[in-house]
Amino acid sequence: MNTNTNSSARKDTVGFVGLGMMGAPMAANVAKTYPTVVYDIDAAKNQLLADQGAQVATGAVDVGARASTMISMVDTTAQAEDVIIGGFLQHAQAGDLIISMGTIDPLAVRRMHAQLAEKGVDFIDAPVSGMGDAPARADLKTFVGGDAATVERAMPVLRTMASNITHVGDIGQGIVMKLVNNMMVQANRIIVVEALVMGAKAGLDPQMMYDVITKASGNSAAFQHAAPRALKRDFKGIRMDITFKDLELETQLAKALQVPCFMANVAQQVYQMGRASGFGSEDTSAIVKVYEQFAGVTLEARG
Repeated sequence: MNTNTNSSARKDTVGFVGLGMMGAPMAANVAKTYPTVVYDIDAAKNQLLADQGAQVATGAVDVGARASTMISMVDTTAQAEDVIIGGFLQHAQAGDLIISMGTIDPLAVRRMHAQLAEKGVDFIDAPVSGMGDAPARADLKTFVGGDAATVERAMPVLRTMASNITHVGDIGQGIVMKLVNNMMVQANRIIVVEALVMGAKAGLDPQMMYDVITKASGNSAAFQHAAPRALKRDFKGIRMDITFKDLELETQLAKALQVPCFMANVAQQVYQMGRASGFGSEDTSAIVKVYEQFAGVTLEARG
C-alpha cells in the first residue's frame, strides 16, 4: 500500500469512503482518472478497489491526510457526519474540497458546511440517482447543491461518475431534489405491487400484465424496477432498509416545512411491514411478498 502523504501527491489524489453497491463502481471510475485512496469498513470491498488500482486507507482520517478532494458515499446521516467531521476534517486543509454523495439529512449537510467553512474547506452535496449498471457505466444522474464556483471546481471529478449533472441550488438543495425524486418512485412502487397482486388474484397472468402495462399509461420507472424482479423472484438490489431511511428523511423534511405528506408516510409504514417480515436486506421490490402473503397469490409468470 502506498502511504505517500506529501503535499504534491495529496493535491492530486481523490479520497473515497463508502464502497457499497453504488460506491464501489463509482470509486472505481474515479480511479480510472485520478490517483485514488479508498476506505470501507468491509475489508473485502477495500481489496476489490485495490485490485482496480486504488490505494487503501486505514480510515476516513487517513483518507483526509492523503487526499485534497474527499468523497463520502455512506448510508446514513450519522455515518456521513462521522466520516466528514470526525474523519476528513481532522487533516483537511484550507482549499480542500469535500463532496457528500449519500442521501442524508439536508439540514445536517448545512450544519457541516458551516463547520467546514470555518477551516476554509469547500463543500458540496451531490447525491446520485441511477439503477442497474448505471454506476459501473458512469451513467449516474447527480443533483448538486453548493455555490457555483465550488460546483464548477468539482465538475471534473463528478464527470468520472455521472453523465447528467444538474446544479440545483445552494448547499443542501441537491439532497432536497434527490428526496423529491425518491419520494415519487418509492410511493409509486407500492401502487405497482398492489395493482399487480390484485390482477393476479383476479386471474390475470402476471407476465401478460407486465407486457400490457409496459406499453400502456400505467408504465413508469417504478413499474420497470419492481415488476421484472417480482416475476423473476430476483430481490437483490437497493435494500428496503435504505428505502425506509430515505422515507424518514422525506417525511421529516415535510414536517419541518409544514407540508402535508400523506402518501410518503403511508408508503413508509408499508415498507416497515416488509422490514418486520424479514425483508429489510432485500431489494425494495420485495415488498410484493407482503401483498402476496395477504392475497394468497404469487406474481411468478405462468407456464
